[in-house]
Amino acid sequence: MDMSGGRERLVVIGGDAAGMSAASQARRLRGPDELEITAFERGRFSSYSACGIPYWVGGDVPERDELIARTPEEHRARGIDLRTGTEVTRIDVAGKRVRARDLASGAESWTPYDKLVIGTGARPIRPDMPGADAPGVHGVQTLDDGQALLDTLARTRGRRAVVVGAGYIGVEMAEAMINRGYEVTVVNRGSEPMSTLDPDMGRLVHTAMEGLGITMVNDAEVTEVLTGPDGHVRAVATEDGEYPADVVILGVGVRPETSLARDAGLPVGAHGGLLTDLAMRVRGHRDIWAAGDCVEVLNLVSGQEQHVPLGTHANKHGQVVGTNVGGGYATFPGVVGTAVSKVCDLEIARTGLREKDALRVGLRFETVTIESTSRAGYYPGASPMTVKMLAERRTGRLLGVQIVGREGAGKRVDIAAVALTANMTVEQMTALDLGYAPPFSPVWDPVLVAARKAVAKVNAAR
Repeated sequence: MDMSGGRERLVVIGGDAAGMSAASQARRLRGPDELEITAFERGRFSSYSACGIPYWVGGDVPERDELIARTPEEHRARGIDLRTGTEVTRIDVAGKRVRARDLASGAESWTPYDKLVIGTGARPIRPDMPGADAPGVHGVQTLDDGQALLDTLARTRGRRAVVVGAGYIGVEMAEAMINRGYEVTVVNRGSEPMSTLDPDMGRLVHTAMEGLGITMVNDAEVTEVLTGPDGHVRAVATEDGEYPADVVILGVGVRPETSLARDAGLPVGAHGGLLTDLAMRVRGHRDIWAAGDCVEVLNLVSGQEQHVPLGTHANKHGQVVGTNVGGGYATFPGVVGTAVSKVCDLEIARTGLREKDALRVGLRFETVTIESTSRAGYYPGASPMTVKMLAERRTGRLLGVQIVGREGAGKRVDIAAVALTANMTVEQMTALDLGYAPPFSPVWDPVLVAARKAVAKVNAAR
């Protein structure tokens, strides 16, 4: 029996960026008398910045609540029935309902829906090894994770931290622990940190991290977390040795959290994420949408689906889904793979394809690497910057850019991101009318210096 008084019923699974952006946008378009919105979140918090957790842990952001964009109470005041501490355990696609459990009481109940949004996010990869769950071993996916880590740091006397993994979370957490005065060791399976870069650019990050006092252990995999008599972590072990640790932070990446969707028979791609159409509707299902870290997206440069867990995409997905659920029309065309990070004063950025990505999809390409400066060389504060660029051999189409440098390096990648989205050639890029004054850039911006060199190499290869 429909108890909603003729209103449509929207159910949202997941109360963070994607889910609550979708719910909020749908509410803007349709009032409570037209659309009833129920959202389920298994944690205590909603609409928070997981990307900001390393900076909270490191002390750059002093208070946890500064990372919260909108509290559960604020969502409820806007007519969204957000139920925190509640986990959805089953999606009944045929019956158009979800089953949820109150984590405090254990009570379970069914909630019917007319439209369903899945925003279940991603789960951290936790190595399957002895001691991985020992006290003092922490992931940093949620605000609760961040608080648990801070609590451990407050009661632990030692000052040795081991970070497992050297991707974005790994290098950001290495910085956080350096800022807290810890001796930091990073254990990395790859040959260089930041596997989202080509190894030659990752080497620049490696050198800079060691210059900051971080011990880098590459080509190594943690096989065991060793504990002391009190059960607390005391070291991590690899095949080649042991590294003392008073706290261990896991930064080995995430996977799409799609177990609910899989069990419901919804389509999942090669990377484990839900597959959607351009409107973010789950393929083959008229009334189900998915958004955020649980989906796969189209890479506009390679033409292939990939998993890109970033808050920028999650919020955009949520806006698209909320618009469509609310009766409007919007699409999400795809991504070019832009990401930026830092470790202390070193800025790391990339967009488009790496060499191995281009090879995987059968592209023939040329690469160039240049060194330039963030400002005119004579202007105070100019710092070195390395730019690597990939261009398609026959056409000169830009394929990717990687940048490593100090202040002013990271956000320059946005020039390349726009050029990739516009399908520009490196020759077209050389004519871009970018802002110039000595405090901001050399007369030829470093990205354009790389483009000029790439033009010459493409022309020579023709």
